[in-house]
Amino acid sequence: MHATLRQVRLEVSGDRIRATFASPGAALPAALFVHGWNGNRRRALGHLRDAAALGCAGLAFDLRGHEDTADQHGTVNRQQNLDDLVAAYDWLAARAGVDPAAIAVVGFSYGAYLAALLAQRRPVRWLALRSPALYPDEDWCAPKRAIKREHDLRAFRERALSPAENRALRACAGFRGDVLLVESECDEVLPRQVARNYLAAFAAARSLTARVLAGADHELGTPRHRRAYAELLARWLDERLREVRLGGLRRTRPSSGQHSGSIV
Repeated sequence: MHATLRQVRLEVSGDRIRATFASPGAALPAALFVHGWNGNRRRALGHLRDAAALGCAGLAFDLRGHEDTADQHGTVNRQQNLDDLVAAYDWLAARAGVDPAAIAVVGFSYGAYLAALLAQRRPVRWLALRSPALYPDEDWCAPKRAIKREHDLRAFRERALSPAENRALRACAGFRGDVLLVESECDEVLPRQVARNYLAAFAAARSLTARVLAGADHELGTPRHRRAYAELLARWLDERLREVRLGGLRRTRPSSGQHSGSIV
């Protein structure tokens, strides 16, 4: 299926952030892609095209503090970036060619952390998190770049945390849709406990697919691992879209909905 890519700008709190919108041209489900800290929307363009090939509109955008607004890198905070994501979601859901009841949000690292928080504020149907980061709730409006200086993030992330102890995990605990949770086996940034905390928090999800990318680092630094993740994400998204085409989601969570495994 042919996808049309269009460059757009989103207005949020007096700023304008750049985004790329992909649409196959019909009223369809949609996917919203959220990059990590120090990333940009261009890293999701391959996933945008994959989603469009499956019959899914898509949007990737630059969080404030990146690309055109890089001058805000040292001052932007988590609330502002969450506002960016809410604005992107609302823009996408309002498109004439998008089904607002069938939106997937796909995030990586810091972007996955924000995606989990978004699911508490907007009716996200599908949530795909790759190497989701985790941050303490304190200093919420402090500059994002200062969080690492003010907190021992490694020690924090090695703790077993419940949803009652962290706002992102609380958002996950309330999520009732389908989840894809992907972990890098050799992640040098995030301890494995972070993924375990997210995994445990999604107890109420309709379905939960957990995968470990064998030998992969945090950024997926090899073509083999990037390809493995792209194929995994496309398969998972295709399964969700097939459910829509076959008449929508079942009302009850299947008893066999949780899966785990490794991908080489």
